[in-house]
Order: sequence, then C-alpha cells, then structure tokens
Amino acid sequence: MRTETAIVASDILWQEIRGEARRAATADPVFGKAVADAILAHDDFTAALADLIGRRLGGSAADRERFTTFSRDAFRGQPDLVEAAGRDLRAIVLRDPAIAGLLPPLLHFKGYVALQSWRVSHWLWRHDHRDAALLLQNEASNVLQVSIHPAASLGSSVYLDHATGIVIGANVVIGDEVTILQNVSIGRHGDLPMRSPRIGRGVFIGSGATILGDIEIGDFAKIGAGTVVTGDVPGGCTAIGNPARLTNCLAAASSA
Repeated sequence: MRTETAIVASDILWQEIRGEARRAATADPVFGKAVADAILAHDDFTAALADLIGRRLGGSAADRERFTTFSRDAFRGQPDLVEAAGRDLRAIVLRDPAIAGLLPPLLHFKGYVALQSWRVSHWLWRHDHRDAALLLQNEASNVLQVSIHPAASLGSSVYLDHATGIVIGANVVIGDEVTILQNVSIGRHGDLPMRSPRIGRGVFIGSGATILGDIEIGDFAKIGAGTVVTGDVPGGCTAIGNPARLTNCLAAASSA
C-alpha cells in the first residue's frame, strides 16, 4: 500500500513536471503541442508515464495501445513502481550537470524510458505474463537499444546514461543509486552456474565495461571504462583494465 508520504511525493513531482511543461509550451509554441499531448493532457504522473512508454515503443497504433495498457496495468497493480520511476527521474537531475529540470529527461532520455519499460516487464514476468514481458523487452531492445531481462532485479534512483548498447541479463541484481553508461554488459559467465552479478548501492559502471559471473560488486565501487570484471570488487574500490585490477581500496586487494 502506498504511504501518505509517497503519495505526497508523487503529487509534488507531477506538479513540478506540469509547471515545467506549461512554461515550455509558452516559450515554444511549436514544441507546445508535443508537451500538451505528452504531459498536460494527463491527470497524473501514472497516466503520463504509461502513455510515454506506449508512444516510445509502439510502432503502430495497436502496439502503442498494447504497451500503454501493459504499463497502466503494472502501475495500478503495483503503485510503488511509479514511486520508483519518480526517484529515477530525480536521480538524473541530481547526477547530470547538464540537466536543470525534470521535463527534458522525462521526454527525451531513452535510458529513462527503457528503465521504466523494464519495470513494467518485470511486473509482467512476476505475474506469469512472460510472453508479454519478453515482448516488451524485445521492443525496448529494438527501439531504445537497451535490453534488460524481465527476470533481472533493479533498485531505484538508477541512471542509464546515454543508454545505448546496454545489456543486463536474467537474475542480475542491481542496487539503488547505480549509474550505468553506454555499451555495458552484465550477465552470467560461460558455463558457470546461473547466478549472475550482484551490483551494490551507488556503484558507477563506466562505458564499455563487462561484468560477468557469480560475483559481487560492493557498495560505491567504480568500474572503469572498458573494464572486464569476472571477480568480486570490494565496496569503495575502483576496478580498471582487462583483466580488472583494483585500485583506491581502503585495504590491499588482489586482482578482481
């Protein structure tokens, strides 16, 4: 059940978004029609977000309606998905110095849409609508170039920055406040057991990194660009290179 605090936070977020949308529509009448359709036509953040997913993934009117309905059902069935979506949106504003408001990442950042599409597909997967979940994953991969398996688990305040070529496999676990740049692959390793990487809170994963196998990446660790990680990375450490080696650890550590 949604707490009163969560409801208030969602309402505040929505009013901020609508305020930005009204100002944007006034400043740019050409853009104003798009803003009106995407934001001002809706009564709340839930409706706007479901419609946004349908618009971005649906190549036809029928597909748009299908994906909007999937999203609406998921948000109604698990309202805290909408709270997580709000935290994801605020996380972009906090971590990206080029962003000054909520509206641009909501409307224009495909990583944000891909993440919310995954939240819907994960809900479908857990409720035994697995064909629908895989359909949603496939469309997000085709259209947005982000493929997150519905059986993965992601926290909130996650930021997929640039969001091209990201692949996250089944059973991967990603904590809160994680940032993932482009061309990152996270999944199982070869013929090893099916357990996949567990990524802790506040981890930063640089572009082109590969994280494979039954391993743990500790809280607030950093994975450098192009790094290949097949072993544990303790919390707070930085992993760089191929094969990965650890730096900036509080205690001496061997290669990851």
